[in-house]
Amino acid sequence: MTRGKQKIEAQKRNAEKNQKGKGSQLEARAVGLKVICPICKTQLANQKQLVDHYGSKHPKENPPAESS
Repeated sequence: MTRGKQKIEAQKRNAEKNQKGKGSQLEARAVGLKVICPICKTQLANQKQLVDHYGSKHPKENPPAESS
């Protein structure tokens, strides 16, 4: 048990290091999601994802034109 103190110190350091990175990423996620599907209100990052979304989730509908 010669490394008992070192182990406890290492656990404390790791706990402090891991505690800093934790937090909500909801704000960062909301910033990245800019396009909303008008049919199901799913939030997507860009127009290409919206077109892909329409192809898989709404195959009978046409995706809206890009509004830039």
